[in-house]
Amino acid sequence: MPLHKYPPKIWEALKLKQGIYSRLPQHYLRSLEQTRPPTPVHWKPLGVKFRANPKTGHKERVQDVPIPIYYPPESHDGLWGGEGWISGFRYASNDKMSNRLKKVWKPQLFVRELYSEILDHRFTITVTARTLNLIDAAYGFDFYILKTPKEDLNSKLGMDLKRAMLLRLAFKDTQLYPEDPAKREKIYAKYKQQFEIPAEEAEWVGLSLEEAVEKQRQLEHKEPEPLFKSCVEKLVKELAVQKLSEPQLVEKK
Repeated sequence: MPLHKYPPKIWEALKLKQGIYSRLPQHYLRSLEQTRPPTPVHWKPLGVKFRANPKTGHKERVQDVPIPIYYPPESHDGLWGGEGWISGFRYASNDKMSNRLKKVWKPQLFVRELYSEILDHRFTITVTARTLNLIDAAYGFDFYILKTPKEDLNSKLGMDLKRAMLLRLAFKDTQLYPEDPAKREKIYAKYKQQFEIPAEEAEWVGLSLEEAVEKQRQLEHKEPEPLFKSCVEKLVKELAVQKLSEPQLVEKK
């Protein structure tokens, strides 16, 4: 979610870097700021400011107005490939002289089993036909997840998978193909050069602001120290100093 879409208090704290928000990693804060519009899926931008009117031939100004898309919560539990719900109207009986009726266009969903080489696991995921085409275009499920920006994935599941893949690449986990080290090295070599990042950054990828704040809170959390423990340590130090200050008798032989 872009920074400006957070509640006003959180937005002000982030801008002024107050409280725990000021202690979040800089690379995570940059990931919140560096957002871009998602790739158009339900409409095609013209990409020009002016064009010739097909009827009159006169030059006229045009605007790229994106279609409002609603992404239901269940879209974050699957991989919809940027597709969502579009609200609009239709004519009754396809007659333009009749009344307009509200209509919602929804993408066709499929349940498919997708295999990840990096995680060595098969996932049962709800997808759209566009998602399957994008996976084929990326030459594999892992490449699709790792290459696709968060704005185009638009899926909490997708970002969780990306974080898990990046962490496995960063730690070079030996649990991957434990009985076949050669295959493990081949998989790591396939993805390492293009996608490997430090583990300190990988563990923050895809976290929502609320999750990041909770993670930072846990990192900073310290168990309260019992009072008697500090008193005992102080007493031990005092006794040690007292013993060192006492004169020692040396027997002459």
